[in-house]
Amino acid sequence: MDLILCHTTVDFDALGAAVGLTRLLPGSKIVLSGGAHPAVRDFLALYRDEFMLIERRAVNASEIQSLIIVDAQVRSRIGKLSEWLELPHLVDITIYDHHPENSDINATKLYIEPVGATTTIIAEKLQQAGIFLTTCEATVMALGIHADTGSLTFENSTPRDAIALGWLMQLGASIPNINQYLEPGLSPQLQQLLKISLDNLKVFNKNGYGIGWVHLKTDAFVPGLSSLISRLRSISETDVLLLVHEFSMGEGKETRLTIIGRSQVKGVDLNELFQPLGGGGHAQAASVNLRGTNSQVIINELIESLKLQIPKPPSARDLMSSPVRSIRPQTTIAEAQRILLRYGHSGLSVVDIEGNLVGVISRRDLDIALHHGFSHAPVKGYMTTNIKTITPDTTMLQIEELMVTYDIGRLPVMDNGQLVGIVTRTDILRELHSNDSKTTKTRRNVINHVSTDLQNHINPVLWQLLNTASQEATKRGWHLYVVGGAVRDLLLAQNIKQKPLLLKDIDLVVDGFHESADDGAGVELATAMQKLYPNARLDVHGAFQTAALLWHKDPKLDSLWVDIATARTEFYPYPAANPEVEASSIRQDLYRRDFTINAMALRLTPPRAGELLDYFNGLHDLEARQMRVLHPNSFIEDPTRIYRGVRFAVRLGFTIESQTESYIRYAINSGVYERTTRENNKTPALSTRLKAELKLILEAPYWKRALELLDNLSALQCIHPTLKLDLELLRQLRLLERCLQRFDYSQTISHWLLRLEAIIAHLAPEFRTKVATNLQLPDDSIKRLSHFSKVMDNIAGLTEFTLKSQIVALLKKYDLETLILAASQSQRSIRHSIWQYISVWRFVQAPLNGNDLQKLGYKPSRAFKEMLDDLLAATLDDVVNDRVSAEAFLSQKYPL
Repeated sequence: MDLILCHTTVDFDALGAAVGLTRLLPGSKIVLSGGAHPAVRDFLALYRDEFMLIERRAVNASEIQSLIIVDAQVRSRIGKLSEWLELPHLVDITIYDHHPENSDINATKLYIEPVGATTTIIAEKLQQAGIFLTTCEATVMALGIHADTGSLTFENSTPRDAIALGWLMQLGASIPNINQYLEPGLSPQLQQLLKISLDNLKVFNKNGYGIGWVHLKTDAFVPGLSSLISRLRSISETDVLLLVHEFSMGEGKETRLTIIGRSQVKGVDLNELFQPLGGGGHAQAASVNLRGTNSQVIINELIESLKLQIPKPPSARDLMSSPVRSIRPQTTIAEAQRILLRYGHSGLSVVDIEGNLVGVISRRDLDIALHHGFSHAPVKGYMTTNIKTITPDTTMLQIEELMVTYDIGRLPVMDNGQLVGIVTRTDILRELHSNDSKTTKTRRNVINHVSTDLQNHINPVLWQLLNTASQEATKRGWHLYVVGGAVRDLLLAQNIKQKPLLLKDIDLVVDGFHESADDGAGVELATAMQKLYPNARLDVHGAFQTAALLWHKDPKLDSLWVDIATARTEFYPYPAANPEVEASSIRQDLYRRDFTINAMALRLTPPRAGELLDYFNGLHDLEARQMRVLHPNSFIEDPTRIYRGVRFAVRLGFTIESQTESYIRYAINSGVYERTTRENNKTPALSTRLKAELKLILEAPYWKRALELLDNLSALQCIHPTLKLDLELLRQLRLLERCLQRFDYSQTISHWLLRLEAIIAHLAPEFRTKVATNLQLPDDSIKRLSHFSKVMDNIAGLTEFTLKSQIVALLKKYDLETLILAASQSQRSIRHSIWQYISVWRFVQAPLNGNDLQKLGYKPSRAFKEMLDDLLAATLDDVVNDRVSAEAFLSQKYPL
């Protein structure tokens, strides 16, 4: 176990550096030494579950391998955790710090840099490694640099801090959240005005938001009021604040007004509010300067206009996840932990036999119970019974306040005594980050583009089909989404004037849990659609809760596959298994997918038809032209995702994001695939599903580049641990292509399959049959590979033959696929003979046939075959070339 230690009373710099290190050191955990700055405490109350934090009491000291200390290098700064420095089995002690002080810790590695923040050192290393951060990670690291450099105003600030901060902003560090948790200083004059402002502040509530204004009068202009309003808004906890500064430029001169506004409410546009008065700025920060006006009239007008802008905040009904995973009080700690692992939750609701909510248990509670050896104990002894609950109408502001006040990570949603949903910190954070004005504006534009493109870029008949499906879903109270590849391709096609877009395969997902739809919602919708489109064939796959409508050469829809599934979540019981699936919500359905660019959805049903769902920054990755996986364990669970990622990367001209590449290499090098193959009878992701991905790759025009990338990632080991795309295999594949182009012009051979056989044939003979069988290749392919060593031994004898008839006699035993495969692996002279046989010699016929023999007076008998074979051999060897010479040959060898 690798632990990252923060100093006591942790600040943002220590926390930011520690969070960054968890990305540099996968699997490492953060332990806080005790205490936190107030702003950090409030931040962690909301964001704790986003980071790899564990309690000190949950650590088994015997499992600690290395310690990494951030923003400190003195024992006293890490409190009781300094006891771990003396553990005899420690492999490593590393220190990262920016303070120029003498260390009393015997560290094996020291990284002390003259920069303004320790977080800067970590940010530089992350940037060098090409590691992509989440918005939460970038935000807390940016807070660390801001806090320790005074937002780059302290004397210890360096250009390196500024560069690191800029990089974090590029990765999506949230400016509103940074502003929320920073505490800038005020001058003595502004501090005095702050006291006056607090005494005179007027506040009212609108739709759950606090709206405030204050009117300050001074004898002269006061600079720095922007800092004052920021501090005043923070202290007063108002969501929108107007500061009206009234002053005179001298005795007898007209009065002037400076009005400054600050807002953190999505939907409020202060720029729009101030523009009619000649002011402006941004939606969340704007100002206006006025002369000779009645200040009270202006204030009243602004307040009334502002009231009209205040939106209704999201409620629990909009934010909650449903259905809720619940357990009984008698469920064991071990079983509860298994359920958390299966569904990726951070906590579970506990209900009694009547379905009444009786408790909540968190992942932290389970970790501590397991640490103390109580895996078989029931959860009722560890669950929290003093439960805070909310209703579907509880606003997000009220939810956030409850979470911060009581340090609660999840709030059950109750409706008439029934548990109908749950709101977690993640739900709140997702909504908070979507409120970023730049992100919101970008996504709004994208939504408009996609909505327009969907109608303009596809066949009008297909557009009508999607509308019909939407109407059928709406009748049943369900939401319907286009998901996956169709959304991705529409986004990619925005800048391409391609009309219509050739969508031949569309995935639709039905989300009906808010209306208690059962597992078969997708099948029900597909069945209803088939009645409206009787020309479509309906295929139902009950095990995966999906159905498909298929059209083949339809006069209007041509060939089309529309897959309709119930929104579902999945769990892999062991690596490379088939997933176990069950119905869920659209959010969880997208969360189970492979790559971010395939995890977006476009809503078809009202009231938000055309809305783009992008929970994982897939749009950003499309713009960056990179493949980024959703989960660190994704490739361990399903190795075919490696092949899918490579296929998409090569086809779209994308790169594989560096962290994703490291996950691929870790999965392959871990040995998990070999282990799961030994321990389990069936590993579909290494057999049938792997074959399906290989087929898609090997029948594509870019198959060579895809194989090269797979080999670079060592991913060909999924086929067999010894397989490599070496120079010899590349040469054989080039020769195979030449043979296929020359001898299979009528396309009678499955080219992708023969390419795969050539790859398997490159393995040692003892592995070929096993690999071909595991991939469930056709019987002919398995037989061909099983006997291929013997075939090659026989064909090697061609070098000793001097007559064409000898060569033909040997090669005619084999089918065309075997001969092409053999030619690709043979030396030049043998390959030349095989080519001559395939292109010329196999078509040679003797001048006489059986009827001719009878006319010459020979009686039909078994000898006819021998006579005709000898005659063909003589023809091949140029002994016979016409009927006359053929008759002479027979009369000499077989006299009448």
